Amino acid sequence: MYTGIVQASCQLHQVECKDGLHTLTVKLPEVLLGELVIGASVGMDGVCLTVTRIEGGLVSFDVMQQTLDLTTLGELGKDDIVNIERSAKQGVEVGGHILSGHIDGTAEIISIVTPENNHVITYRVDPTFMPYIFGKGFVGLNGCSLTVASIDKAASTFSVCLIPETLRITTHGQKKVGDRINVEIDRQTQVIVDTVKAFLSENLQGLMTANR
Repeated sequence: MYTGIVQASCQLHQVECKDGLHTLTVKLPEVLLGELVIGASVGMDGVCLTVTRIEGGLVSFDVMQQTLDLTTLGELGKDDIVNIERSAKQGVEVGGHILSGHIDGTAEIISIVTPENNHVITYRVDPTFMPYIFGKGFVGLNGCSLTVASIDKAASTFSVCLIPETLRITTHGQKKVGDRINVEIDRQTQVIVDTVKAFLSENLQGLMTANR
């Protein structure tokens, strides 16, 4: 479980590519190394990964083919910068919203607007995501809990506004139009929407049967 509050943006030290498996090694700051052990979970660009090796400040993770296909991790190379969050501890303050680290898919950046003291990014997603995205709702983007500023359901797009602190601590300020971002839908929203849809579908079918 993660809070969606990225703790650092870190550089990839090495990317080892094998058939169906990539090993990503990232250099973590000392503050994120405390009590880190083999088998621990760490969020990298929003993806929950398991620590497989620790050598000083270098921490390695194995990424399987399914994850490589679904996320942007397969596109990463040496020296790329990624968002990092250690898994949440019991009793921690949740400053964002609860994330599982299980990515639903990716979004493409189609617009970046930077009026004075503002940074607005617009993303296009698969249309199947849109029933779960609402204005003022939450969405996980590369592991960062962000509030949806506006949506266009017909175009399957939504926008977020990034504050200076988010731009400073994460990689979002470095992204360009055309880049892809990992997306995790808010699970509570997804459960509510799917439950209501199922309830309405079942009851409408019952009414139609009763009126025949």
